[in-house]
Amino acid sequence: MTAEFDGRVALIAGASRGIGAGTAEMWARAGAAVVIAARSTGALAEVAAKITDAGGRALAVPTDVTDPTAMQELVDRTLATYGRLDFAFNNATGGPMPAPLADIEVDGFDAGIAANVRGTFLGMKYQIPAMLAGGGGVIVNMASVAGVRATANLGAYVTGKAAIIAMTKVAALDYADRGIRVNVVAPGPILTEHLTAAGSTAQQMAAKSVPMQRIGTVAEVADAVLWLCSARASFITGITLPIDGGQSAGHKPPQMYRQGEAMRPDPPEQPGD
Repeated sequence: MTAEFDGRVALIAGASRGIGAGTAEMWARAGAAVVIAARSTGALAEVAAKITDAGGRALAVPTDVTDPTAMQELVDRTLATYGRLDFAFNNATGGPMPAPLADIEVDGFDAGIAANVRGTFLGMKYQIPAMLAGGGGVIVNMASVAGVRATANLGAYVTGKAAIIAMTKVAALDYADRGIRVNVVAPGPILTEHLTAAGSTAQQMAAKSVPMQRIGTVAEVADAVLWLCSARASFITGITLPIDGGQSAGHKPPQMYRQGEAMRPDPPEQPGD
């Protein structure tokens, strides 16, 4: 995929760390100029420096994804600096601490919806006209396996991610015949700074919740984003791509695991047994 990204421009929102930063770095290595956005000015500058020190091109633009003026300015600076916008990854997220639904504060719920839904909407609202002016492009939005299969105590987060999936489908249909593809990635447990900070016990528990019995990596998500933006995915739009080790397929009880073979459940009792 490297050659097809040479001379192209990718915008990554939520790029100060984790999956956003890793995707920006991978895109830069593949030859694209990257525009990285987040609220954390210092962390964003560090990501940009890492990219430029490695020979890549990066523009850091501190941005609040919930602010329409800031999101318009982000796209305007992209065009002013590089003259085009080919790809966008709307990766910013947020939400309140886990709690049962009725215990979530109203302000916390609103903040989660703003970061996820409003931020993704504003991203596409200003990215799409820029892409149309350049003849087309590809947008990837960040959801989660939690937007496909709900998780307890994450009312705002689950609602926001499910809304992103629905909104992406609408955008994909709206622009399918105008040269713009729009898709979603839905990761399961990924080894980002949050899970790293949580420690080995939390990581082991997360791995046990995955049918593949491991957690994913930032590079695995970044690879998927770049693939969706590549010509290899040119007939794909409006999909939700799980990157979850099988979580969205269903539940695999722990007793079903055995080295070298899969245990089958006992057959039901028959009448007269």
